[in-house]
Amino acid sequence: RAAMAAERGLAMATCTAPVNIAVIKYWGKRDTDLILPINSSLSVTLHQDQLKTTTTAAASQDFTEDRLWLNGKEADVGHPRVQACLREVRRLARKRRGGGEDTAALSLSYKIHIASENDFPTAAGLASSAAGYACLVSALARLYGVEEELSEVARRGSGSACRSMFGGFVQWQRGERPDGTDSLALQVAPETHWPELRVLVLVVSGEKKPVGSTAGMQTSVETSPLLKHRAEVVVPERLAQMMRHIQDRDFEGFGQLAMRDSNQFHATCLDTFPPIFYLTDLSRHIIALAHRYNAHHGHTKVAYTFDAGPNAVIFALADTVAEFVEVLRRSFPPATNGDQFVRGLPVGSAALSPELVAAVVTEPVPGAVQYILHTKPGPGPQLVDDPSQHLLGADGLP
Repeated sequence: RAAMAAERGLAMATCTAPVNIAVIKYWGKRDTDLILPINSSLSVTLHQDQLKTTTTAAASQDFTEDRLWLNGKEADVGHPRVQACLREVRRLARKRRGGGEDTAALSLSYKIHIASENDFPTAAGLASSAAGYACLVSALARLYGVEEELSEVARRGSGSACRSMFGGFVQWQRGERPDGTDSLALQVAPETHWPELRVLVLVVSGEKKPVGSTAGMQTSVETSPLLKHRAEVVVPERLAQMMRHIQDRDFEGFGQLAMRDSNQFHATCLDTFPPIFYLTDLSRHIIALAHRYNAHHGHTKVAYTFDAGPNAVIFALADTVAEFVEVLRRSFPPATNGDQFVRGLPVGSAALSPELVAAVVTEPVPGAVQYILHTKPGPGPQLVDDPSQHLLGADGLP
């Protein structure tokens, strides 16, 4: 139950939630209203020490209207997806109370103020909507004392958000029912399952993407025969394989399949009419670099995956990180921020053999990668107990 400042009638709850990166991609809805996918997907939840959304939700009898602030700026609280999440959490709260108004519980008629902050670029292909809606639902659920199956609620905000409701390795089950009650996220393995796994996010651009995912994926559903084949034939088999690779901690299998699935997702974008281009020349340069690096070593040491945007996510085991980061540093020499080029978890130094440099670092592109974020799999949403971390003050304002 959220702490009640009874004399003010103000209740507040703050949560953080993680970004997730799909290794078997979600692209395409069969129901745009309920956000039901045409295929199941599987993702890795990233650690919140490096990337997170923080959200504070407050309710008070003194508030005259619902309000929302994103990264310090007031935003439209009437957005249909925000409203869907609010409505669903309040519905669960009502159900939990058996319809009667529990006097100790927060009044469902109070207006609500929500403030949310990302510590990473919004809408640049870094799954900001997933972390954002997972965080919104977690904070609202805490505020209203709801503990039910929340991934289904988060899904109503953003499909991929349901996967951010868990840590580690997470499957979003497509489900069969038209009402979406079986379209949920399930944890495949916790973040502790594969301690050596590391993630490098190559931020090449903080720009907004050319075509938003919501519009893009529906154009694909309507026009791409390849997407239909992917959803019906390819993904079910790949999903089973990927879960096996994760259980076995088989990086060779995991990495190869992640790369193939990323490539196929971008092929369906190209098969969309008119075509959608999320990969840039630089993305393709990074893809080629990864293949040269793996070929030089004779097995899969790094694996790329790209979402609906140009930023690359590279999976590797911990013992590969230092060498590959040095390869990246030589391939994309940082413009000025040499010290700020690698952020997040510490990265050791590595000497590269002349053979490796000759085989792998072919044509450096200075300044092309803004920075590299080194992170690892992490847990699901967290409750913030420290009141000084609330994003709203005692007056309910940022």
